[in-house]
Amino acid sequence: MKIEDVIAVVTGGASGLGAGTAERFVDGGARVMIIDRDADKGGALAATLGERARFIQADVTSEDDIRRALEFTVTEFGRLNALINCAGIGIAIRTLSSRGPHPLDLFERVLRVNLLGSFNVIRLASALMADNEPLANGERGVIVNSASVAAFEGQIGQAAYAASKGGIVGMTLPIARDLARYGIRVCTIAPGIFDTPLLGNLPADVRASLSAQMPFPQRLGQPLEYAQLAQQIIENEMLNGETIRLDGALRMGSS
Repeated sequence: MKIEDVIAVVTGGASGLGAGTAERFVDGGARVMIIDRDADKGGALAATLGERARFIQADVTSEDDIRRALEFTVTEFGRLNALINCAGIGIAIRTLSSRGPHPLDLFERVLRVNLLGSFNVIRLASALMADNEPLANGERGVIVNSASVAAFEGQIGQAAYAASKGGIVGMTLPIARDLARYGIRVCTIAPGIFDTPLLGNLPADVRASLSAQMPFPQRLGQPLEYAQLAQQIIENEMLNGETIRLDGALRMGSS
């Protein structure tokens, strides 16, 4: 699938990796529906990107919200053939600390947004993609999910986050196999340390320390680099059922 033929939904598209993806895709000629809970940022980004971008406020954990957002995408752009799942949250809480056991509701919240939210959008978007006219190679759509290196090397305090991202890695191949009969490919990107709003709030010395952990290039990743890989997955039809680390050879320590 060529980028100029892409009609994509990008969840978590108002900032960070999602915003970088929306920007690159629109620059390449794609049409993009930005989905996010932040109406101010999402609307402003869509306005900046121009006529090939739209925004709709939605919560990825809500079936009604996502059905409405996907229907709006088809109404605005005619169809849907790509999904980039970037919506997610993270916390840092130890399983047991001086304050007691990890709060169960917070653990559940992270899994609900990151894992259940990703699957919710996948299942509903794939139903629409299955109705597309196939390309010459039989392809009807491409789904790209966002995991993290924490799925493999979760650090202290990352039990919830690592579990949620590990779940995304674990479901990638089964979903790719489920959707193969419809000509829909599924891959996951597992980023390392990227320069997103979450890290932007950290002090300069902490950011410098994180950059120093990178073997090469010794810097934080940029959202447009994530977007570049997402585009390559869309354009390379042999990429399917795979999780790709995008981390500059980083292997996280325990803390």
